[in-house]
Amino acid sequence: MYSKYDITTARWGDVKQIDHYDLAILPWGATEPHNGHLPYCTDMLASAAIACEAAAGAAERDVHAMVLPGVPFGSQNPGQTDLPFCMHYSQATQAAVLRDTVQSLRRQGINKLLIINGHGGNGFKGFIRDLRVGYPDFLVCICNWYEVLPREGYFDAAIDDHAGEQETSVIMHYYPELVDMSLAGDGRTRPFAIEGLNRKVAWHPRDWQKATADTGIGNPFQASAEKGRRYAEAVVARVADLVVDLVRKPLYE
Repeated sequence: MYSKYDITTARWGDVKQIDHYDLAILPWGATEPHNGHLPYCTDMLASAAIACEAAAGAAERDVHAMVLPGVPFGSQNPGQTDLPFCMHYSQATQAAVLRDTVQSLRRQGINKLLIINGHGGNGFKGFIRDLRVGYPDFLVCICNWYEVLPREGYFDAAIDDHAGEQETSVIMHYYPELVDMSLAGDGRTRPFAIEGLNRKVAWHPRDWQKATADTGIGNPFQASAEKGRRYAEAVVARVADLVVDLVRKPLYE
């Protein structure tokens, strides 16, 4: 999918037509099984599609953002890392990738970066705090696309965490050729035996192979491309507004 707002497919002849880019967008995901029916890089693919459409929407208002190549590796839970080709990046590695990205952009005169994250296991807040102290002239923000809007009104499933109705619908919308529902499981999950962990009195990472039988958490069979389109379009509109505001407005009133 070619986009002049995506440096992965854009050419130097495209890029140099803009005198100055106001902001860079970095899609970030993971490489992990997504039930049986979605691709391993679902998190990065969805983030990249939303980022490109948001950049296009911002360009209509004369705000120029470029989408960087997506980072397809994230932080994984125990149990996941034993599955074939599930790749785990440590916190130190992720922090180094983000730091080097900031340093490269800053050298080029770009001082704003928006991360579009699609993987729940990725935690960037500590990294961003460190960067803000080290580079006070550089702004980094994190957007988890799946949390921009509540699921209510768009999706029906009560439990929908990983490769369920929401994620499946969005991938059906953007990449229908990559979805094979004949391979899908029902996404049933096993809760912790300790009720305080289920109620989030405390947190502990789930052992993925004990928590789920098919690597999914949430029923994907209620998904549809139309649900994904409605949700994605609403999210893209919000993210495009954010991009414009990050460029045109001060951080504080």
